[in-house]
Amino acid sequence: MAARGSDRVADAFEELLVELPGRLRGSRARLSAQALNALRTLTSELDLVTRDELDELELRVAQLEHRLRLVEQLPPAPPA
Repeated sequence: MAARGSDRVADAFEELLVELPGRLRGSRARLSAQALNALRTLTSELDLVTRDELDELELRVAQLEHRLRLVEQLPPAPPA
């Protein structure tokens, strides 16, 4: 009985291997979109930042550093 089950699994696997290249060729765009969505979901679930978010934070830090340098260059205020 185990042999029959193994034969069925092997047949199903062989059929999948034969069909897979045709399926991939016909639906690359769909697979790419699905893969991208899966990565976005995983990134969100793991609470990872995206490249765009990191770039935005780097820009904000650079702007704050620039403003701080400008404030540091101001002459001291006269005592009141």
